[in-house]
Amino acid sequence: MTPDPKAPQARTSLRKIGLTAVLLAGTALGGYAAGHASFAAVDAQGTTPNAAQSTQTTSVNPPGTQLAPHALPDFSALVSQVKPAVVSITTKLKPTAAVDDQVGPMQGMPFPFNQMVPQQPKARAVEARGSGFIIDANGTIVTNNHVVKDASSVSVTLDDGRQLDAKVVGRDPRTDIAVLKVDAGGKLPFIQLGNSRDVKPGEWVVAMGNPFGLGGTVTAGIVSAVSRDIGAGPYDQFIQIDAPINQGNSGGPLFTQDGKVIGMNTAILSPSGGSVGIGFAVPSDMIRTIASQIEKDGHVTRGFVGVEAQSITATTAKALHLSENSGALLAGVQPDSPAAKAGLQPGDVIQSVNGTTIKNPRDLALNVANVKPGDEAQFTVLRDGKTQQVSVKVGEMPNERLASAGSGQHERHGQVGLALAPLSPEMRNQLDLPDGTKGAVVQGVRPGSPAEQAGLQPGDVIVGVNTKPVSNPAEAAAAMRHSLEGKGGAIALRVIRDGQPVFVGVNTDQAQNAG
Repeated sequence: MTPDPKAPQARTSLRKIGLTAVLLAGTALGGYAAGHASFAAVDAQGTTPNAAQSTQTTSVNPPGTQLAPHALPDFSALVSQVKPAVVSITTKLKPTAAVDDQVGPMQGMPFPFNQMVPQQPKARAVEARGSGFIIDANGTIVTNNHVVKDASSVSVTLDDGRQLDAKVVGRDPRTDIAVLKVDAGGKLPFIQLGNSRDVKPGEWVVAMGNPFGLGGTVTAGIVSAVSRDIGAGPYDQFIQIDAPINQGNSGGPLFTQDGKVIGMNTAILSPSGGSVGIGFAVPSDMIRTIASQIEKDGHVTRGFVGVEAQSITATTAKALHLSENSGALLAGVQPDSPAAKAGLQPGDVIQSVNGTTIKNPRDLALNVANVKPGDEAQFTVLRDGKTQQVSVKVGEMPNERLASAGSGQHERHGQVGLALAPLSPEMRNQLDLPDGTKGAVVQGVRPGSPAEQAGLQPGDVIVGVNTKPVSNPAEAAAAMRHSLEGKGGAIALRVIRDGQPVFVGVNTDQAQNAG
């Protein structure tokens, strides 16, 4: 999926303080926690209100009224109940990974494990530690993919002190979930997965894990937010919590008051490498789905249609004459993909999949991924102002997604602020474009112009104006001129940048009014 071209700029300030403590970053991480919680407050008599009472809300209190004081919950019974099912995980990293991971945590990078670095790092493997939890009596354990992905061997330490060799059943890098198996010679205590869809901000949660090698550490806090997209991947649905989690917490469980897991500690935002009260957990509903597939098949199968989509900005909506900034705008359709065979086109706006409303590219990715490969999915598509139904036979997500992505006279489009040049064979090679790509290369962008404000830059290749493909600078300039004269104000340019297609909305009215 291709993000909005301005999205990286929007995340810059967060990344500067370390938001990219993200699960899919590829290096070995160490831990975090996140949560949900159904902790009902305890009243003055020591009883617990029922669910209806604890979730009831009211408007502003009348003047002179006071809320009844409540004691903070006591988590000791909960901890005693669930602690036997929480494990510490030790991995011996492969030599190449061990050398790379000996560097300490860097600002803006994912947390490493709590590493035990020997005096002679090249002579012995580095050990890294994380956390996990048992989900059935037969020894099935869930943890983060980044905890075990570079491991040459994995061992698990149970709460009773026993250390067991673990087998990696399977891993899913896209959601940072891994499943392990141990043989304890008997039944093991385990934890049930709860329903993360019921999680609400403000609920109490308890995180448990192995921070800095300190096994069995418990912290508590509340759910800060749900369904967080932190830029880790197309399936981001993180639970954000303020329960302290640190290096080594990765893969540990997040509990509700009833002792069920509603998340797995995965990432933190931190400028220092320590907890600042912003942590993220993979929701239990996702863990349940992914872990069951890994247990059954050793891998995860997802639906795939082969499109690159982006969010719809106000300018793009104006240019494409959309009534609202909702849906997933197709910036590219991969050749010979299920989407291409079904007739989907760049410029289409996906509004629903099998009746489920699509508000943004993440919704599209999640809904398509949940369709069984081989099944037909019904897409509601807005094309050229008209709604239509398109049936797509969903394929299977490849293991590795590969991005897929003329002559004419030099043209300049003054109103937009672009200087365009032909896309010669030499330029195609320089920009690493597939043979046969047609369009116009952005040679220059006038300072202060609508094009500069929209984020266009030299090296961008314009392959379409609104939904009309263009083959050279003359066609591009003519299409832009026609669009601005006939409909005025805004145009949507389909651009290839760094091999990825993306729509860029250019608002000429905004620039004129500002100037």
